[in-house]
Amino acid sequence: MRSTVVSKFLKKKKTSFYLFIVSGTGASALTYYNTLNPNRNRHSLLDVITTSFNGVLRSSRSLYTITANVVDYKYSLQGLWKDTDEYAQVLSQVHLRSAKRILKLCEVNQGFYIKAGQFVASVRQVPKEYSSTLASLQDQAVPCSFEAVKEVLISNLGSDLNEFFISIDEQPIAAASIAQVHRALLKDHQEVVLKIQYPGLKDRMKMDIATMSLLAKCVTWFFPEYRFQWMVSEFSKVIALELDFLQEARNSVTTAVNFKHNNRITVPKVFQELTTSQVLTMEYCRGRRVDDLDYIREMGIDPRKVAKVLVEAFAEMIFVHGFVHGDPHPGNILVSLDEKQGFRLVLLDHGIYKTLDEEFRVNYCQLWKALVLLDSHKIQQVAQHFGIGKYAKYLPLIFTGRTINSRSAFGEGMSVEEKTNLKQEVKSLSMGDVSEFMESLPSEFLTVLRTDALVRSLTSMLGSSQRERLVVYANYALHGLSLKRDSDSGNYFVSKGVRTRIMSGIGHLQVRLVLELLQLLWWLRDTRQAVITWAKQITRLVNHHHNPISVIS
Repeated sequence: MRSTVVSKFLKKKKTSFYLFIVSGTGASALTYYNTLNPNRNRHSLLDVITTSFNGVLRSSRSLYTITANVVDYKYSLQGLWKDTDEYAQVLSQVHLRSAKRILKLCEVNQGFYIKAGQFVASVRQVPKEYSSTLASLQDQAVPCSFEAVKEVLISNLGSDLNEFFISIDEQPIAAASIAQVHRALLKDHQEVVLKIQYPGLKDRMKMDIATMSLLAKCVTWFFPEYRFQWMVSEFSKVIALELDFLQEARNSVTTAVNFKHNNRITVPKVFQELTTSQVLTMEYCRGRRVDDLDYIREMGIDPRKVAKVLVEAFAEMIFVHGFVHGDPHPGNILVSLDEKQGFRLVLLDHGIYKTLDEEFRVNYCQLWKALVLLDSHKIQQVAQHFGIGKYAKYLPLIFTGRTINSRSAFGEGMSVEEKTNLKQEVKSLSMGDVSEFMESLPSEFLTVLRTDALVRSLTSMLGSSQRERLVVYANYALHGLSLKRDSDSGNYFVSKGVRTRIMSGIGHLQVRLVLELLQLLWWLRDTRQAVITWAKQITRLVNHHHNPISVIS
């Protein structure tokens, strides 16, 4: 009933409201954009008119969608008590309707809106209705014509492309929200891929980010409990990094060095002389997407082994290197056949990386050590370092799926009683509480949360259990705590202080014992289940042998 009233209100006001938005928001966005770019190159009158008109349309669609969502939330939930089942049911319905409106907006506006939708879908702290609905945006980028991207190639590498390439395939092998990828053959017959940025992207980015920022501020002004500026701010940082292909080349080289001793991980070589801020030239690596389960099984590869290598790689990035790939979605990780080991993982798209502050890296390792032992005092202490002491009790739930006072073992999830108590507690949380929590998180924490969410989604799809991922994280956290960073070289080494080594050794031994005991208990439980299953099968066979007629009948 409530949703019908809201829908009628929106339809009734849509035409006049939309006209108001077109004039108001479009003008505001263009004014703000021109203020940001007073010295930009002047284009032809037609280009200016086209860019302005497209900007007005994109901005007005955005404001209409956000306003419709806010009105839906405000009026649909009005008068309902937060701790009731009716409130929870209506809230879920509004989440879903709002997510569908945003999905439609992203599909129509394309470009950075696709990227923004992907970003929201990867943040675990957003309602599941949003993450599941917007997840469909991962493969929705529409490629440009080759003529358009060829102009980008010429403006970056020179007019005579034959000087460098024997051939360039005009059909892209991949297309994303900011670039598309073409295979090519160098003069020395080396197979490469060209990642080419879409033309005019930076101008559109500035206007789109300005619009998103303006909308977020307007929403907060009208409804203080709905604060999304943190998300716009984080997204703008991420997208700015991703637009600079020279930075991506540097990230790629750093990651290759970090994994030079790991023969399970491959990072494509970058051809620096053919790389600019808009064109990235890399070696061509064969492989199939990590979510292509049919291919993985067809090649005789165990998907769970793929998951283990994947988790270990990202755990090493987070807990040891402190240099984290921020966008590990399925299209950025390939499974490549290897004669000696069966397979390797190829890591692609190194545009979004986060360098973790050394203090953050160590504290994050300490957090995971405390999560294994469920040391509530240490969890609280580390949370204070992160500036989220008020929400410390939710950290075990976010990372390990159990509450801070849980009696469940590490990796076992919550009991029925815990789930019931948690459900009641969550009902008391408001949108303002969620906004406050997200605003107070350090930027590094947001990156780690996002990366962890994407990794756990991939490992789950590959058939790996949560406990396997948690044990890998815990082991790498312990390894990370044993390292110290050289302030001059930036390299890590094992701490040699006698007292430090003894004290850390005792703490590590404690955690190791807990992990080993847990793995032993899990093995015994799995073995017991396997024996029971085997015994049942034997019993059925024996009964069938002694009484075949009754079985047939």
